[in-house]
Amino acid sequence: MADKVYTINKGINKAIEFKGLKAQYIWYVAGVLIGVLLLYGVLYVAGISSWICIPVAFGAGGLVTSRVYRISKKYGQYGLMKMRARKGVPSALLSGSRKFFIHLYSDHASTIR
Repeated sequence: MADKVYTINKGINKAIEFKGLKAQYIWYVAGVLIGVLLLYGVLYVAGISSWICIPVAFGAGGLVTSRVYRISKKYGQYGLMKMRARKGVPSALLSGSRKFFIHLYSDHASTIR
C-alpha cells in the first residue's frame, strides 16, 4: 500500500484545517463519531439486530457529519460564533422612563468641563 500524507496546517498563525473542516468543526465531527459509536452500542445491547443497528448508525453519522461540513463551509472559522453572538443582542431597548438617559448625559457633561 502507498503511504498517504495528510496535511493539517496551512501555515503559521492560521487555523487548523482538515479535509475542508476548519477550526472547531473538527471537534464537532469527532463528537459525532463518538456519539454514533455510543448509539450503535446502545442499540446493540438493547437487543436490536445488527442489520438494523448498522444502517441507523451510518445514516445518523452521515447525516450529522454532512450538516457539520455544510455549516463549516457556510460560516467559516468564526462565523458560527458571530451568528450565536448576534442572536444574543437585543433588537430594541425598552425604557419606561428618561431618568437613566438624563443621568448619562449629566455624567458625560461633567467630564467634559
